Amino acid sequence: MDRKAAFYTLGCKLNYSETSTISSQFEREGFDVVDFDSHADVYVINTCTVTENAEKDCRHIVRKALRNNPDAFVAVVGCYAQLRPEQIVKIPGVDVVLGSKEKFDMFTLLDDFKKKELSCIFVSPVESLNDDFHIAYSSDDDARTRAFLKIQDGCDYTCSYCTIPMARGKSRSSQPDEVVERFQHLVESGYKEIILTGVNVGDYGSRIGTDFYQLLLKLVNVEGDFRIRISSIEPNLLEDNIIELIASSEKMCKHVHIPLQSGSDKVLRLMQRRYTTGFYESLIHKLKERIPDIGIGVDVIVGSPGESDEDFAVTHRFLADLPVSYLHVFTYSERPDTKALTIPGMVDVFERKERNRKLRILSDKKRNEFYRSMIGKKLDVLCEHKNENGMIKGFSSNYVRVASPYDESLVNKIISAKISDTDGHLCYVDSREKQESISPKV
Repeated sequence: MDRKAAFYTLGCKLNYSETSTISSQFEREGFDVVDFDSHADVYVINTCTVTENAEKDCRHIVRKALRNNPDAFVAVVGCYAQLRPEQIVKIPGVDVVLGSKEKFDMFTLLDDFKKKELSCIFVSPVESLNDDFHIAYSSDDDARTRAFLKIQDGCDYTCSYCTIPMARGKSRSSQPDEVVERFQHLVESGYKEIILTGVNVGDYGSRIGTDFYQLLLKLVNVEGDFRIRISSIEPNLLEDNIIELIASSEKMCKHVHIPLQSGSDKVLRLMQRRYTTGFYESLIHKLKERIPDIGIGVDVIVGSPGESDEDFAVTHRFLADLPVSYLHVFTYSERPDTKALTIPGMVDVFERKERNRKLRILSDKKRNEFYRSMIGKKLDVLCEHKNENGMIKGFSSNYVRVASPYDESLVNKIISAKISDTDGHLCYVDSREKQESISPKV
């Protein structure tokens, strides 16, 4: 009888790419991979530790798996497993806890996937990860439209609120030739957009004698019909040569996501970030001057220790004045063993939520303004496969969500779409205009 395995991923796109790699291992061992809501023999939960809710979600997902099959073998892996294995192993129904290194070695560490009286923990010290790299990728949909390719892992930064270095170790990278080989495989498999992911992508190559720019040069010269998107890059690592490559190469998406975290220099110092608001502001204006229609996303954390009402007001004004496209707003949550816990000035939980709400309203306004500025312009849009009420949707090079009348021949094709209207959430193509696919220039 065929054994079945199901997977659930909490957290970032990097986690999703790693779950995909683990899933492939199960397939090679003869397992059928099924949806997590289905009856399975093995459930694997890949965890995150960035927020408090991610940890609470772990318990909920374990219970969900056991409702599907009370006799299933449950493995909890990843970042939360690396940091808090003793807590996880106490969750009823968990059979094994595997750390950031061990999650790729399940078939070596486990004799079988049968429930036993005692649960097991396999977690190496985080230092053991520093020379350990597993390349991974995942797909965004069934039509092989977009793929997320992991090129880097770990982080050498010491941000006061963050547990990632404790869970994933020091910054390390895949060898350039290995990245190019995997990248070529994805292109040959039909993916039209490849998103480069990692914990700190811009730090790629820092320990192997190369850098992110040199890797990008290799990738844009790969033959094929594709485009490259950078998942997120620290502002201090977005150098002029990378900006120029984004501007000049049709293979590079005109979109960057740049963490800010706070618009207050005082709070940035408390967070131990590596730049000032002045540096960040000049970077944004440099990008807009070189690439006027570039899409710019911003991460920001509200309610961190030491953030006063005035600090938040400064952040709100700073972001309101910046020509950015949208915000990803995170509410600060206490993480064990972080320096932030020692910073005075803890913000009330209700106030944190209120600040989050205000920035989300600002984000909606920013997105609406950016989308409206696209009306009358032609955008390169990668069409997805779903027929949603007679519309086919996709993302433009500059990360605008676009809807066009459904045409099956456009699935997984890049089209030049003239924007006629927007509702602030979607940009729409004139239904009278025939859409044709285009190919980025090599």
